[in-house]
Amino acid sequence: MSEFERSRRIAAPAEQVFESACDIDELGDWLPRDLHVRPEEPPAVMVHEDAGGRDERALLRTERDRLRMEWGTRDDDRYAGWLQVAGIDDASSDVTVHLSFLDEELAPSADFVDGALDESLERLAHRVNG
Repeated sequence: MSEFERSRRIAAPAEQVFESACDIDELGDWLPRDLHVRPEEPPAVMVHEDAGGRDERALLRTERDRLRMEWGTRDDDRYAGWLQVAGIDDASSDVTVHLSFLDEELAPSADFVDGALDESLERLAHRVNG
């Protein structure tokens, strides 16, 4: 199993950051640029990856009371992840994204995943702060 995690402080209240991150119609604003999420019957979603040109059946769940979003592949346990928002004070929050690739052979390189996580958190901060 390969696991990756990145955190970033964002200058906004935790609830605002969480709402922005979990807006299913706007996930493409902060996810890696080659991933596109299409809602289906909740909690089901379809994820399209440009690089591989394929669609992947997935699940996406949010827990608003915990400011947490979780996702993973729907038909097997190859991939899972979560986003957690923690309020620091009234004007700032820490956002953590964690990814788990359960099949070592299908895991992207660490450099690729680390770069994608950093870029995604940067895009989320930009989305929240405009």
